[in-house]
Amino acid sequence: MGASLGNSRFVSEINVTPFVDVMLVLLIIFMVATPMMSSGLDVDLPKAQQAEALPQEHDHMTLTIQRDGTIYLEEYTVPNLNALEDYLLRLVKEKDRTLFLSADKDVPYGIVVAVIGCIKAVGIEKLGIMAETAEPTPSAKGLR
Repeated sequence: MGASLGNSRFVSEINVTPFVDVMLVLLIIFMVATPMMSSGLDVDLPKAQQAEALPQEHDHMTLTIQRDGTIYLEEYTVPNLNALEDYLLRLVKEKDRTLFLSADKDVPYGIVVAVIGCIKAVGIEKLGIMAETAEPTPSAKGLR
């Protein structure tokens, strides 16, 4: 109902100011909370001398192997290597995306080799391996 103005006339306009205030507060809350929801998986990457920054285009996917051997394609768990081949074929190969492999430095070498074997069996040619940039050490300089 409306506000009375004395002679029984009513104002039939809606006051939208409280609605706009609530919507602006919700917008700010979502703007702050959204980046926190899209955090990556926790992986302790190995260090390398020549690590480059990950490209910013959105036409790539990340395959992550955690310390306990759990495999993730983006943030979704892959149950086994057969399912990994299916996912890679449908989500990476058919859409011609670049795949980046991110493995924890404590993952057994055999697991990493098995995963790379699945990647090559599917026929993915665009493969990058993620690492952190390391500080050059005197012993590493002598190996060049």
